[in-house]
Amino acid sequence: MCLHSQSRPSPLTLEQKLKDHGLVDVAGLDSTICVSLMYAREDNFTGVLLYTDGLERAYLQPEAAAAVVRAQAELGRISPGHRLLIKDAARPMSVQRRMFRAVSGTHKANYVANPARGGGLHNYGLAVDITIVDQEGRELPMGTPVDHLGPEANIDAEEALVRRGVISETERQNRLLLRRVMTSAGFHTIRTEWWHFDLVNKAKARASFRRLDF
Repeated sequence: MCLHSQSRPSPLTLEQKLKDHGLVDVAGLDSTICVSLMYAREDNFTGVLLYTDGLERAYLQPEAAAAVVRAQAELGRISPGHRLLIKDAARPMSVQRRMFRAVSGTHKANYVANPARGGGLHNYGLAVDITIVDQEGRELPMGTPVDHLGPEANIDAEEALVRRGVISETERQNRLLLRRVMTSAGFHTIRTEWWHFDLVNKAKARASFRRLDF
């Protein structure tokens, strides 16, 4: 008799796992929203490729994805031709752990939610790192790149940063535009990162959503 080896099912991709957890492709809801995931490349603040299986789409909880769509609609209303650009969205705990290991023991670790303490809102699909691009797809100047680790990215000292010549008034106005459209859609800011927006607080996330623990 012949023995036939049974083929093993292929492991699920990160994208499929995100879908299986009920997350949705944001740009699938509104094709005018741009996506360029910074952790799908090595030229991010960790210097490490974190999305190792080719993830290219931005996934969020349905509530958060719908809020980004509302923000894009508001941006289109008040600044026609400009579009939102998502740089990171849902981030599973496995990726959070790789990110934290990449910066552990350096000053950069202070900017990364510790997975041993439950991670952050990205790990629930309820936070987004985002900026604005012009009609040609160029990022508007914001004074720092997304994921700049330093006080120049703080949102509570922008007028002082302008007075000191650290950022320009145009860059401050671009940040204000981003905050206007995102907060109008229900997102909340954090003090140290002009590009980061949370839909809910961590207590609400823990109570009402599943952490992306894969």
